[in-house]
Amino acid sequence: MDLMKVIGMRFYGYHGVFPEENKLGQQYYVDLELSLDLDQAAREDDLEATVNYAELHALTKSIVEGPPFKLIEALAGCIASRLLETYTRINEVTVRVTKPHPPFDIHFDGVTIELRRKRDGHGGIIRA
Repeated sequence: MDLMKVIGMRFYGYHGVFPEENKLGQQYYVDLELSLDLDQAAREDDLEATVNYAELHALTKSIVEGPPFKLIEALAGCIASRLLETYTRINEVTVRVTKPHPPFDIHFDGVTIELRRKRDGHGGIIRA
């Protein structure tokens, strides 16, 4: 299976457990890794034979900049599910969501959640 990676997307969202996170918001970084067959797209140079990464970005943006989640685990899970529901070409997806500045008095580069989901062969979605 082939891979498409969309790396380093940045969005502003209002996710978090604490009320000030939901009020002030912050940046979130999202990486996508999609497993799909890109043979036809590579041979025919045809956008219809692949997944348009501008659309991937728009869908991801609508979720991250949409209604808030308490946990970035839930945010990543929503992104993974929506990608698999929307694009039947995608067999498996890995979503990484980084919250670079959690509201704690500690210093580190952020917290990243990585979720991997795939189709179960019957149209459903399962953990990979």
